[in-house]
Amino acid sequence: MSTGSLLLIGTVVLALAFDFLNGFHDSANSIATVVSTRVLSPKLAVLWAAVFNFLAAFLLGTAVAKTIGTGMIRVDIITQYVVMAGLLGAIVWDVFTWLLGLPTSSSHALIGGYAGAAMARAALLRGWRVAPAVIIAGGWIKTLVFIVVAPFLGLVLGFGFMVAISWIFQRKSPQQVDRLFRKLQLFSAAAYSLGHGGNDAQKTMGIVAGALYTAGVLSKRDFEANWGHWHWPIILAAQTAIALGTYFGGWRIVHTMGSKITKLKPVGGFCAEAAGAITLWGTALAGIPVSTTHTITGAIVGVGTTHRLSAVRWGVARRIVWAWILTIPAAAMVSMLTFWAIRTLNPAA
Repeated sequence: MSTGSLLLIGTVVLALAFDFLNGFHDSANSIATVVSTRVLSPKLAVLWAAVFNFLAAFLLGTAVAKTIGTGMIRVDIITQYVVMAGLLGAIVWDVFTWLLGLPTSSSHALIGGYAGAAMARAALLRGWRVAPAVIIAGGWIKTLVFIVVAPFLGLVLGFGFMVAISWIFQRKSPQQVDRLFRKLQLFSAAAYSLGHGGNDAQKTMGIVAGALYTAGVLSKRDFEANWGHWHWPIILAAQTAIALGTYFGGWRIVHTMGSKITKLKPVGGFCAEAAGAITLWGTALAGIPVSTTHTITGAIVGVGTTHRLSAVRWGVARRIVWAWILTIPAAAMVSMLTFWAIRTLNPAA
């Protein structure tokens, strides 16, 4: 087997490892609310989420994957080493924030790492002044805009759903409402998990397609269109990896998302998940790579504020926001250092 083939296999395996870690790290997005309201046990919740993460492959298309693959970084600067360095930067940041129990965005770690590695290569080849030119502005503008829009939309929808349900069920007893929404939360959790799998797994699909393109397996036409005959193998591999990651779960972050931000009842869990699902389905179909973590956090905060502002633990929320702000530049810096290390060992990288 040639060195190029081994490098390609290593890059794809690393991409799927990141996808697994994404599911592991972001499993809280799918299951924190349904676990914290005790509608499902943790074991059943992760299985429920994993199944619907996988089924997203057949429902939400590949628009986000195409944005990541061809709409963020100029393809002429991408090499196998750029892809590997970008993935390593994202993985390091994910593991670091997982150890701290912070629900940061694996998605933004990935795009930050990818951009950092690409800029590092451009800087070594052409100088720092031209390095930012590898960034495709259109893809980044909508991604950066939705760093703010996605959690805000989740917050507004979560708040609105809670207010509407409180008004509709004002004459029902708390026990009746609780019984009803314990059942409905199964559907909202499933819808959210579909959105999570559809948006997050697609980012890895775009990276894998990029690796195949740089290795010459995909032509430029196939890479920019539908990845040729590699279409379904890429989709199924990415969805399987994120589903397995979700199944094995990340309990540190489940605790933060499910109980530290605000305390939830089944009706609140339903509203947060429904708000998150609507946001994720819409952005996935529009090809906008948003953070599932940002989205559900905003929705949980929106639900909490319907009781009173003090119901939200703003100190915890503040730590989460700082982690969000740092994710893209931190992952980019780690990926830059990783690419420079690779280049030192292999000047042809």
